[in-house]
Amino acid sequence: MKKTLALCSAFLLMVSALSGCSTSNGKPADQPSASPAAAYDEEKNADVIVVGAGGAGLSAAISAVDNGAQNVIILEKTNRTGGNLNLTSGSMSAAETSLQKEAGIEDTKASFVEDIMKNGAQLGNRELVEAFVNEDTDMFEWMLEHGLADNQFNLDKATGGKAVFAPEHQLYSVQRTYKAKADDPEHYSSAAHEVLDQYIKTLDNVAIDFNTDGVKLLANDKGQILSVEAVTEDGKTVKYTANKGVIMATGGYSGNFKLMGKYAEHGADYLSSTTSMGEGIRMMQEVGGNVDETAMSYIPTFPMGVQTGPQSGTIGSTYTWKAGGICVNQEGKRFVNEQEARVDVREVALEEQPGAVQYDIFTDKIVADLSAAGGDMMYQLYFNPETGRAKNLVKSAATLDELASMINVPVEALKATVETYNKAVDGEVEDEFGRSFDPAPSAYSVAVNKIEGDKYYAIPLKALVVMTLGGVSIDTEAHVLDESGNVIPGLYAAGECTGGIWGKFVSGGTGVMGPITFGRIAGRAAMNDTLAEGYTVKAASNLFDASLFEKETASADRFDMSKPLKDGEYTATVDGQEGPMSVKTTIADGKISAVEITEQHETAGVSDKAISDLPASIVAENSVNVDTISGCTLSSGRILDAVTDCLNQASAQ
Repeated sequence: MKKTLALCSAFLLMVSALSGCSTSNGKPADQPSASPAAAYDEEKNADVIVVGAGGAGLSAAISAVDNGAQNVIILEKTNRTGGNLNLTSGSMSAAETSLQKEAGIEDTKASFVEDIMKNGAQLGNRELVEAFVNEDTDMFEWMLEHGLADNQFNLDKATGGKAVFAPEHQLYSVQRTYKAKADDPEHYSSAAHEVLDQYIKTLDNVAIDFNTDGVKLLANDKGQILSVEAVTEDGKTVKYTANKGVIMATGGYSGNFKLMGKYAEHGADYLSSTTSMGEGIRMMQEVGGNVDETAMSYIPTFPMGVQTGPQSGTIGSTYTWKAGGICVNQEGKRFVNEQEARVDVREVALEEQPGAVQYDIFTDKIVADLSAAGGDMMYQLYFNPETGRAKNLVKSAATLDELASMINVPVEALKATVETYNKAVDGEVEDEFGRSFDPAPSAYSVAVNKIEGDKYYAIPLKALVVMTLGGVSIDTEAHVLDESGNVIPGLYAAGECTGGIWGKFVSGGTGVMGPITFGRIAGRAAMNDTLAEGYTVKAASNLFDASLFEKETASADRFDMSKPLKDGEYTATVDGQEGPMSVKTTIADGKISAVEITEQHETAGVSDKAISDLPASIVAENSVNVDTISGCTLSSGRILDAVTDCLNQASAQ
């Protein structure tokens, strides 16, 4: 692949940062300091430097300004704000809110704390949970006052109010989740992102440097972490220095399969909806940030990952288990009560299966009953054999023998599993996982059926990660702590790059409000602290190995461009983020003359640069052996896969 000299230099700088090498002034790795001034193409200063423009970063910047910051600079490695808020509808949670009071719902912050602790298997940090809950209500009310109140909300059937139960997570003891819809769905997936982003745009003293990747934290001669080395899209190096503090809001590691595999048995097999690698966590380790390795294993998943790429996925379920379907593993065996009300039980059960994959097994009769009950919306969206976005995943057969062969599970094991299950439905035996076959409809069951019919179906679903719960340790003021529990002067963190707060599982709405609320705390603390001097900066003893962050490179080019290509128009379709991506490639005079994306369902904003720039790059280079677009890796890969398919068609003519 072709590389510019600038990009090569940028890569070498990042490798140096990740490997903990000495800087050019001879300082050892455990005493991070700035490179000589000549090493930087530019230097910038502000009261507060924020790394990451997701919910935590935006909130931190707003809070810093509210507390007197004259200027704030946010570094954002992609081309837009929002982080993971671009990938979620953004349920929010808070207790003792004005919306609850309007609906006549009695709630207490103490109850909220207990629910979070319970949902996290009592493994969360109570002090930090209390700090969140106490600040969260004010943060939520601030968002209501700054536009959120005008957004459309899902309403609770019982109260008619905007505070609801959220069945995708373990239910709270009262309705305290808020499902607001973005006013501008073309540009925002979540209302929370919309409110924060629109407010940031009104602040003249907050600048966002996009396509700028923070790669190293630097200590000054007082032992304070007030500088960040960064690399821009065109390979320039910039040193950012804060007067008051650096706030890390760099996200988790749900896109780093090596790191997840280190801490979860089947973590390397999970699907992910993000590309977050966790580099920010390691940056903080380099200056002493403590990481609790037990919390690193707290990687909650959804047992409903629809595969859209080699290891990318989106949330989707057949929900056929509500009408009698079952789930089996790669051994053809059931492993959980499919209708278990505790979501975390089903999550963990799938995580423990080989390959973290299950097959939903059902029949045409089950689909008909699910549809009759009005529960087939997601099935039709993704798995309708004719029109579903993931119809390529659907396997159907006239017999169980044939179906087992199609999904490569042991035939006799699958048949025995179905036989045992059918006997339980008939009441001949007790269900081995305690599943009930009460015909009365419920939230988890709309019909009772055996696995029998004219046609059998199987659809693979994998454990899907949308967030991680490990990271650096912080205190109630968002200070980053070292391994001795000491505050690292000048360094703050909020959001998914922090760890050990929630316990083993996340509670509804805290994935959105947690980062936003702790971002608010971090911005306030950074502006009000008096920084200690004389701190000795050294790397954490359990510093992650740099190899865990190395990106895999292709062993060979995608396509041999020396092959003769026949002129014509060729079309290829690949799996996309939320549906198929189709690309038309035109060959003229044996060369690529045009690349047109005719259909795509990628995440708006996140994929924009790949959609707009990569086709032109392919044409300009007359090759698919080009670099992916920074920040749009998954979408770039899909475009390149589709064009490669077209080239294979052209070369076979």
